[in-house]
Amino acid sequence: MIAGFRLWLSPQPLVLASGSTTRRDMLTAAGVPVETVKPAVDERAVEAPLLAAGESPVRIAVALAVAKAAAVSAQQPDGLVLGADQTLACADEAFHKPADRAAAARQIAALAGRDHELHSAFALLRGGKVLAEGHQTARLTMRPLTPGFIESYLDTVGDAAFSSVGGYQIEGLGAQLFERIEGDHFTILGLPLLPVLAVLRDLSILAR
Repeated sequence: MIAGFRLWLSPQPLVLASGSTTRRDMLTAAGVPVETVKPAVDERAVEAPLLAAGESPVRIAVALAVAKAAAVSAQQPDGLVLGADQTLACADEAFHKPADRAAAARQIAALAGRDHELHSAFALLRGGKVLAEGHQTARLTMRPLTPGFIESYLDTVGDAAFSSVGGYQIEGLGAQLFERIEGDHFTILGLPLLPVLAVLRDLSILAR
């Protein structure tokens, strides 16, 4: 047990294969000690053949989570490694993190007044072996937005618009873009936390 984490039963922290401070903070707040390692994975290279094969956004999210965890597990074969990824789909179109302000404006305009889905996936690996994987989906409805509002929103959030797919963070000013949300809050933030905690309990790493 690590000092300060009384429900965590392993002498070693969970290795999070992600540079996301949001995912790290979610786990830490839930009593899971975390060591973060950003994986060296070309996400688009992993995704391209899956898209060509007609795989669903859910399966792509799971495959990316596995790829990230596998990359870090190869470096730390004795560690328990958690990979995570999130995909956004609106109708038949897949979205990625916007590269710049113009891309963020286009994404938000494309989502405005429409429903879209966020698919958040996870994979737990040890020694390169997949111990568990899973996913959850949230459905979000963005309200109709004027071009002027979109520009004002982007002026306010600045570079934060480029850090998340869809150009928003629902836990911040991005909440102003929406009229309805159906789904788990953790899933929207990019990690299906409750299923992850359930798997850790099944592995006797978290107290029951």
